[in-house]
Amino acid sequence: MKFVIAPIVAAMSMIGAQAYAGETPSNPEAKVYFVNLEDGDSVSGPVKVVFGLNGMGVAPAGTEKDNTGHHHLLLNRPPIGQGEDGADEFIYNLPADENHIHYGGGQTETMLELAPGTHTLQLVLGDLNHVPHDPPIYSDVITITVE
Repeated sequence: MKFVIAPIVAAMSMIGAQAYAGETPSNPEAKVYFVNLEDGDSVSGPVKVVFGLNGMGVAPAGTEKDNTGHHHLLLNRPPIGQGEDGADEFIYNLPADENHIHYGGGQTETMLELAPGTHTLQLVLGDLNHVPHDPPIYSDVITITVE
């Protein structure tokens, strides 16, 4: 059985973002973005981050309602589908740790205590079970510098 699974996993890693989606449908026109930050911004801490969403609504985790989800912030990690964790981390759910911050209460902004230096941020919309939608809704990665 090992010999069958390895080629499947390898093929999935080459498919692209669709491989990281769950079964909950999204509005393919939906967009998630940073309202108050742009790539290359220099800011002072604490850093206020405001999440934007067009084409879908925000609902707390566990809420089963069409075209809704909740925000996840990917902090200082490779973009979705890249890096050591690759596709596996997004097929089933988004982990919760210092690099994957869940806003399951339906929050649309946060304050981050970030060390001085450069940091990368990316938003991902998760469904009621913290799984990216199909197709997945995620922002571009931005890099900010904390003075």
